[in-house]
Amino acid sequence: MPPLSMNQVIHAAVRRDVARTEQALRALAEGDAARVSQVRTAWRNLVRELTHHHEAEDEHMWPFLASRGFDATLLAQMEAEHQAMKTALASVSAGLDALVATPTADHATAVADDVARAATVVKGHLEHEERDVEGLMDDLKHDADFEELTKKLRPASTLDAANALAWMQDGAGPRELEGLRAAVPRPVVAVLTTLLARRYRREVAPTWR
Repeated sequence: MPPLSMNQVIHAAVRRDVARTEQALRALAEGDAARVSQVRTAWRNLVRELTHHHEAEDEHMWPFLASRGFDATLLAQMEAEHQAMKTALASVSAGLDALVATPTADHATAVADDVARAATVVKGHLEHEERDVEGLMDDLKHDADFEELTKKLRPASTLDAANALAWMQDGAGPRELEGLRAAVPRPVVAVLTTLLARRYRREVAPTWR
């Protein structure tokens, strides 16, 4: 079985965080505002990473594929699904903000239900993209213009890249780790996450320990 692509590694991290958020909310103790705040911090990190990923696709990837004659209807569906996800994620974000102020178990269950609805939207898009788009991109991986384009999909700074790599590894299984290391050399991953991923290690990782 071939290793996962970097796109699939990112998708796996998204699925993992959405599931962990729902589980954490369903297990919330009555009145535990500190735990809600912690979960909200991790959720904001997920939204940040996913927003970067999808904005880069909307701005760079889909127009490039359109220029190469790819199905315009399919690409329009990708953009529409991104917008649906943005709306679903924003709903959860607003619910978590309200839950910090009123951290009751009933309220946490309601927000967890909203996360479950968002999960349906998110997973539907990720599966659609992996099934119908990623194979098309495989045909371009030796295209010089496509290789140059992929550089625009990377995090904006080395610091952002380090935190993103730490996020992708947090809770990852063997296949995800294999895919990550196939895309980014192991020493690079180790150096960046050890030296520069302080924000993720300090603010987000403790949520899932």
